[in-house]
Amino acid sequence: MAHILLIEDDPDIASLLRRGLAAAGHSSVHTDCHAGAREALGRQPFDAAIVDMMLGEESGAEILADLRAAGHKMPALMLSALSRVEERAEGLDAGAQDYIVKPFQFTELLARLEVQLRRHIPQSAPLVLAGLSWNPETRLVRGAGRDVALTEREGELLAWLIRHSGEISTRGAIFDALWAPHGGSTDNVVDVYIGYLRRKLGNFTAYGLVLRTLRGRGFVLEPAGLTAEETAP
Repeated sequence: MAHILLIEDDPDIASLLRRGLAAAGHSSVHTDCHAGAREALGRQPFDAAIVDMMLGEESGAEILADLRAAGHKMPALMLSALSRVEERAEGLDAGAQDYIVKPFQFTELLARLEVQLRRHIPQSAPLVLAGLSWNPETRLVRGAGRDVALTEREGELLAWLIRHSGEISTRGAIFDALWAPHGGSTDNVVDVYIGYLRRKLGNFTAYGLVLRTLRGRGFVLEPAGLTAEETAP
């Protein structure tokens, strides 16, 4: 469960967000102004913030920039009816990690929020499976007597496969978690990045692992020799 600061001056949207967040297992505190945001942050820490770009006479971008200057580092999503590149740039420059244009689907907002929450989980300990160790801070895979550098998205995909080792991960589930929040792609991108991992890591065999493609079902990363599931070439 995450604790979310909601800065929104439209009561209907605020109510929708609070109910949706609660249904997803998150708690929230709502305020509609700069002073209220600072007061809330003075009482307790938050895991993330959702900030409306236009708050009556106040600017959500200016509020977020002020909170950043005060040392508050929680991830923030900016909401706005403004969709021009310049407005998006203003929100991102103020310190937002993502920008969502109104009207929006709550499911999309929640997916984007979950991405930011995962990215800001402290990652002090590497993820280990069999002879493979993945360090998300350095983006290095260690094992088999070598280090291999991954891109951010390759690393996110590897971390997903490790955390779900022994389970079948469908293309849809992986795509929804890692790509859908950013838009502009299809679930075929999952196969592309699975290919990147296989090439960079020698199909995982040197680490005592196998990455299986199960026809019509998805992918599973597991220690070699644990299953006889039929695999695609």
